[in-house]
Amino acid sequence: MAEREAPPRAWQRMLSGRRLDLIDPSPLDIEIEDIAHGLARVARWNGQTKGAHVFSVAQHSLLVTDIAARIAGPLAPDVARAVLLHDAAEYVIGDLISPFKAVIGGAYKAMEHRLKAAIHLRFALPAETPAATEMLIKRADQAAAFLEATQLAGFETREAQRFFGDLKGIYGPGRGAAPTLDPWPTEAAEAAFLARFRDVGGT
Repeated sequence: MAEREAPPRAWQRMLSGRRLDLIDPSPLDIEIEDIAHGLARVARWNGQTKGAHVFSVAQHSLLVTDIAARIAGPLAPDVARAVLLHDAAEYVIGDLISPFKAVIGGAYKAMEHRLKAAIHLRFALPAETPAATEMLIKRADQAAAFLEATQLAGFETREAQRFFGDLKGIYGPGRGAAPTLDPWPTEAAEAAFLARFRDVGGT
């Protein structure tokens, strides 16, 4: 009788010692230190950005949180955590650029959704993000993408506006200048992400 092949490994070992099952992720196997460590090492724009360092997903997440507060005013702690963690699944699956996500389709989205739900449950958030918070995240994320695209990724302003919208109502006359983006070293991005998580009531 032929031996059955062992199923492929579906978990990843984290530096904390946790083993996170990618098919059926458990909130008990998720640690904020692992998330911060991973996101600080994942590059936005596939690394095609200016500067001595990559512009990490950790730094992007902080930028999105800052922009969300400009749009909506001071954020409740649970909303701030949801915004900060909006790309947290990428500490496991990486940051695929939008064109590649469109090619892969449903399989990627399903895995991302399961990881996101487990992360939310781990940090006292609803598995499904409330619609109002989701809309806020989308607007802030698009504004962050516009800033990153024009300052770091080589997009012309008009081209970036076509894909990501603009900054009206967020920055401009009477609202202050948009920030100048400077990619941080990995250790700085990791430390800043963890500090912000603590600031918004994360445990």
